[in-house]
Order: sequence, then structure tokens, then C-alpha cells
Amino acid sequence: MKKVSNILARKGSSVIAIDGGTTVLDALKLMAEKNIGSVVITEDGAYAGLLTERDYARKVILQGKSSLETQVREIMSTEFPKMIPENSVETCMHVMSENNLRYLPIFRDNTMCGIISISDVVTETILSHEETIEQLKSYIQS
Repeated sequence: MKKVSNILARKGSSVIAIDGGTTVLDALKLMAEKNIGSVVITEDGAYAGLLTERDYARKVILQGKSSLETQVREIMSTEFPKMIPENSVETCMHVMSENNLRYLPIFRDNTMCGIISISDVVTETILSHEETIEQLKSYIQS
């Protein structure tokens, strides 16, 4: 059974992080530049939450707030399940599906050590299935 650590080993564990006082517009520019759908928000250098495209759409645009004046700490999401590298990919898939999440922060010893997306989970599942298929083909041919 594949684990979150497999995903982090494949994609890396570096994350893009910004301070909670950053304006939403600056955060969106960074996300567009890096071609990412979420960014880690920090307060005093420690993990505080995530800002996602969904947060922007629902908490800025739909509420008529200004992207130039609103700080990311005002709209970031903070209620994510604490996942660890030892969690299975299947567990993450279940948690993401059950909670309608697209991103999960990963923690080791209460320190954030990476972030995974639903795309990462799907990719890892596909790779795992392809590996199983190749093993079965090899077994049948031998």
C-alpha cells in the first residue's frame, strides 16, 4: 500500500509559503507565476493555514472584498486534517473526498513537511496500478 511519503519522495516536499499579512492580490500573482492552486500561509514563520483558489472565489469575489486590501490571513483555510507521511494514499483519498478538499498539508512532529493535492493522489494511484499490471504481466509470462 502506497504512502504519502511516496508522493513526497516523487514530487518533493518544498512548499511555497507567504506571510499572513500578504495581500490577496500578491498571493494570487505568486500562485499564477508558480502555476499552483494553493499557497501555505505562515505567521511568525510557522504554518497557519492554506490559501486556495476556492478561498479567493468564495471569500473575496463573492463577498465583494478587495484583493488589494484584504490580507490572506483573513480568508485562509485552517481546518485541514493533520496528515502524516505514514498515512496511506487511500486514506488521503478518502479524507479528501469526504471533506471535499483538494489539498492536504502533511506534518511530521507537528511541523509541516509538505503538501499534497488531489492530483498527486490520483497520479500515485495510477502509478501504483500500472506497477501492479506490469508485475502481473511479468508473472503470467514467466
